[in-house]
Amino acid sequence: MSDKTCCHGPGYATPLDAMKNGPRETLLYTLTIQPNLEEEHGDYLSTIDVDPSSPTYCQIVHRTFTNRKGNELHHSGWNACSSCYVVDKNAKSVPKRNRLVLPAINSDFIYVLDVATDPRKPEIVKEINGDVLKSHNVTAPHTTHCLANGNIMISVLGDAEGYAKGDFILFDSEFNCVGTWTKGEKVAPCGYDFWYQPYYDVMVSTEWGAPNKFRRGWKPEDAKDLSQYGCRLNFYKWSTQTLYQTIDLGHDGFTPLEVRFLHNPKRPDGYVGCALNAKVFYFKKRSDSDDFDVKKVIDIPQKLVDTGSGTATEMGGMISDIIISLDDRFLYVNCWRHGDVRQYDITDPENPKLTGQLFLGGAICSDLPNVVVKEDKELTERPAPRYIKGRRLEGGPQMMQLSLDGKRLYVSSSLYSPWDKQFYPDMVSKGGHVVLIDVDVDNGGMTLNEDFFVDFGKEPYGPSLPHEMRYPGGDCTSDIWLVNES
Repeated sequence: MSDKTCCHGPGYATPLDAMKNGPRETLLYTLTIQPNLEEEHGDYLSTIDVDPSSPTYCQIVHRTFTNRKGNELHHSGWNACSSCYVVDKNAKSVPKRNRLVLPAINSDFIYVLDVATDPRKPEIVKEINGDVLKSHNVTAPHTTHCLANGNIMISVLGDAEGYAKGDFILFDSEFNCVGTWTKGEKVAPCGYDFWYQPYYDVMVSTEWGAPNKFRRGWKPEDAKDLSQYGCRLNFYKWSTQTLYQTIDLGHDGFTPLEVRFLHNPKRPDGYVGCALNAKVFYFKKRSDSDDFDVKKVIDIPQKLVDTGSGTATEMGGMISDIIISLDDRFLYVNCWRHGDVRQYDITDPENPKLTGQLFLGGAICSDLPNVVVKEDKELTERPAPRYIKGRRLEGGPQMMQLSLDGKRLYVSSSLYSPWDKQFYPDMVSKGGHVVLIDVDVDNGGMTLNEDFFVDFGKEPYGPSLPHEMRYPGGDCTSDIWLVNES
């Protein structure tokens, strides 16, 4: 047995260990956006009680306000994850998962929260001013991942002027800025999400667009400038921090957003969801080289929609999130515009099989005026609107978080507030929501839980918009495992 196994960091030894032995989630930390940019309390972290035995089940039990306008909290991450599970016996300290990191994609601020002292009442313990990022010529911080060496790495989407730039900013365990991560002359044109797989010495990143483009809302003409909006997968050598392969996904792969390697740390393959045209690509490392091959494996047809002009136009599904169960059996895909969540069996990873589908709102519901879906390749009729506890689900299914055991899928409704205001103004005025889907992990399939509904329409400072969600003990999208050879 290795000397390194004398003590353990946070998390679990393997993904299956987490799935089989992890506790049921009791709290759901939810990034919540204040759409009223004049409201001084600004965005906040909502702590939702998701313990069915609790008297405050399905309620927001605490709100941690940033008290700053215009942040746009987007994605979050931990200061330590399961990559730090094995700790050398000579280590001075054992890592603790006690800090939740909240980057703000509009203000460039980063908020560090203490979630250990009182998990039900997280407290901001450090604010990193946006000028820190600008001093390194990066802005719009997005995905946060903890690293095995104790550092925290955050992807960025822009340079100091707001033009597209795909890079990463590093912080040490005390959240002092170390600098940018990428070395060498090659830097990705655009940035967004990333995931690393140290066993194969590789990291993959995706591309959204330039901050000074997406911050003002979506304009179709933006798709013409692929230097400021992305359609590429970028692969890096983990050990040298250098970009070595870029794969152009073409029109089908425009705006590749969430990217996931399979959880098994010895698997050299994964998926990326491409938002605008609703395609999912599978990528896999070649057996004889470090290069990757990419294949489109899910193709969700666009809807031909006539909104009253008499001319049908195409509406893409807008895949804004994907998630993989810890046993690498199921892939979940959302379509924020079409309004559905899909479950695929990925036992055969190159041929996903649709095993479940639920409509949770969207832009083509049967009760919406002046919308006619024509010649649809999947639907025989428009989906009915969804109601829970008398409340119509406005907007569409957006961020997802799966329980460790794979039996519960939480779904929020807000994508990004400038785009929410553009595509779903009723959701902005009435407030967003979080719902729960019960999952059949044996046979596949999903059922909406009619007893669970978190309404953000009557918040203390006006209707707000829930986005990304995390559990205090780690989850299916924040933990990356290292191979334990002991």
